Amino acid sequence: MASRGTIAEPMRPAPRLYLMTPQDTARLADKLAQALDAADVAAVLVRLPPTDERNHVNQAKALAPAVQDKGVAFILDGHPDLAARAGADGAHLTGIDALSDALATLKPARIAGCGGLETKHDAMLAAEAGADYVMFGEPDAAGLRPSFDAILERVAWWAEVFAIPCVGFAASLDEVEALAQAGADFVAVGDFVFADERGCAAAMADVARRLAVAEVVA
Repeated sequence: MASRGTIAEPMRPAPRLYLMTPQDTARLADKLAQALDAADVAAVLVRLPPTDERNHVNQAKALAPAVQDKGVAFILDGHPDLAARAGADGAHLTGIDALSDALATLKPARIAGCGGLETKHDAMLAAEAGADYVMFGEPDAAGLRPSFDAILERVAWWAEVFAIPCVGFAASLDEVEALAQAGADFVAVGDFVFADERGCAAAMADVARRLAVAEVVA
C-alpha cells in the first residue's frame, strides 16, 4: 500500500501483506513495530478487545502511530462508527449487512473492506455495494473456515474475473505461498505470527520469504 487511505494495488501478481492483530493489546505497539520492520506490510487490521466505546477509541489512538508512521493503513475490525474518531484509515466489516450499514459512514474518505462472505454471490454483492476489497478464508466466530482447497479456488476465481482486490487469509506459514500463487492481491497473516516463540520479526521475515518465492514462481 503506497499511502494511507487506499488498499488497492493495480498490478498482479505482486501480493503484499495484511497483518491482523490478536485481541490482546499487551505490548502490541512494540510487537507491531517489530513486525512492520521485518516485512513490507500494506495494512494492519486491529482487533480490539471487548470494552466500552471510549476505551476502544483510546486503544486505537494509542496503536495508530506504530502503524501509520510507517505508511501502513490502520484498519479497525468492525467499529466503523469509531474510525474517524480513532484516526483509523478504515474498517473491516463481516458480512453484506454490516458492510451496507457502514458504507455511508466510511466512504469516500476511508477504506471499507468486507469478509465473512460465505458464497461467491455474497462476494459479488460486496463488490457491487462498494467494498474496497474482499477477504476469503478467515475463520468465523466459532473459529471455523472452509477447506484450504476451497479458499484457493475462491481466490483464483476472484483474481481471474474481478479487478477489486482480494485478501486471502493464511492460517499458517505453509498457506502463504499457495495463496499468493492463486492470485491474492494481499495475504493476511495473524495469530501464528504473534504466537511465534522467536518473536514477530522472525515470523514476518519467514512470511516475506514465502511471498518472494511465490513471486518468482509466478
